[in-house]
Amino acid sequence: MKNLCVVLSLLIIFALGSVAFKNVKMGGIIGKITPIDAAASVSLVATKDTLSTQINQGVFTFTDLKEGVYTVVIKANAPYKDAVLEKVAVKDSATTDLGEIKLQQ
Repeated sequence: MKNLCVVLSLLIIFALGSVAFKNVKMGGIIGKITPIDAAASVSLVATKDTLSTQINQGVFTFTDLKEGVYTVVIKANAPYKDAVLEKVAVKDSATTDLGEIKLQQ
């Protein structure tokens, strides 16, 4: 009888644990920087956290982001100017496309 109670308890805990984490959906941010050689780095800032990603042919992607509002910081190569995109919203399980970001000289 004790073994049956232990097994049932473990099954209930496992079932509740799998349901609790199933509702967490992640989103993302994508964009393209032009000219393609203008940017040195792209970072994403959320409250106290900063995340960086690679730039490939001017395209950058951030994945596995929680729903929220972010700031995208683009550090430019000379003679281009840095760019900051504030209040970039990521919705639950959606990817926010920033489109083409033209850096100014």
